Amino acid sequence: MRRPGVKLKNRVVVITGASSGIGRATAVACARRGAHVVLAARSTRELDRVARRCRRAGGQALAVPTDVTDPAAVTALAAAATARFGRIDVWANVAGVGILGRFDQTPPEELRRLLDVNVLGAVNGARAAVPVMRRQGEGILIDVASLLGAVVQAPYMSGYAMSKAALVTFGEGLRAELALMGADGIRVCTVLPAGVDTPFFRHAANHTGRELRSLPPVATPERVARALVSAMRRPRPRLLVGPYARSLAAAHTLAPGPTRRALAWRTEHAYLGPAGTAPDAPGTLHAPSGRSAAVHGGRHSGPRTAARRTAAAAAAGCALLLGARAAARRRCGAGHAQAVRTGLSVPPGPHAV
Repeated sequence: MRRPGVKLKNRVVVITGASSGIGRATAVACARRGAHVVLAARSTRELDRVARRCRRAGGQALAVPTDVTDPAAVTALAAAATARFGRIDVWANVAGVGILGRFDQTPPEELRRLLDVNVLGAVNGARAAVPVMRRQGEGILIDVASLLGAVVQAPYMSGYAMSKAALVTFGEGLRAELALMGADGIRVCTVLPAGVDTPFFRHAANHTGRELRSLPPVATPERVARALVSAMRRPRPRLLVGPYARSLAAAHTLAPGPTRRALAWRTEHAYLGPAGTAPDAPGTLHAPSGRSAAVHGGRHSGPRTAARRTAAAAAAGCALLLGARAAARRRCGAGHAQAVRTGLSVPPGPHAV
């Protein structure tokens, strides 16, 4: 699995969060390439539906209902995969939940549940997969984090962003520990999507008192699934995904203050509807998504819409970059002016490029 461009045919891929969104799209994408997929989520009925879809797509599929917050259940998932297929080539931690709301209005038990699913669920997955991969001498572990938290921040999502930032840190630490263990054949990849058109906003707990909307432009789940497949075939430490992911990350590096203010403004006016439009709701924190499970969240209506949003993303990214560069130049110019006034010299830096 370490060779660049390796095919997925007959490889064994375990995917948590496989009943909906990115996990579901990834399962089908792997099955189309002939992989043996092991599907994990809490929704038994939806898992069975995804398994049938994967078999029709050309792969073998095993559905194992699993709550990733239960270490014993995740260990049983790994055992089921090896009992059926003999090995685990890829383990993708895709399961995740969300909360939107001000930090002081989010019930502590809900925040704890979010961290259990998003962070400890991935830790449980690694603890189950790594021993199998060490015996094999190779394997790939993929964590689906987010650009939010790892690179940029937005209001009302501090818990979610915290959990995704923790996944990035966990990946870095795990990579270092595997090297010390002599397990160089195990590769760890963190995937960082920007906004994705999944049912996330239908499933997220909501304590804002306002209707939740996904923020356009957004990537399709299939686009993120292709990125995961790419990471399976050619693993690398981090992979940014989305129509504006790189430009947003660059803008945040060049001018973090203006970028954060722009994101806060868009969150306030595009993520959320008017006040009083939605009651408090726990979403799918404690209950399976059930019949609401789906690949898409409804923000795309076809290729033309996707193309328009990609163009809008490019324009937004360019605007952010230009604004960031202008802010950086203003800061650099102010620094030179202060140096002239105080008689100090200012060496050229990255803002002068």
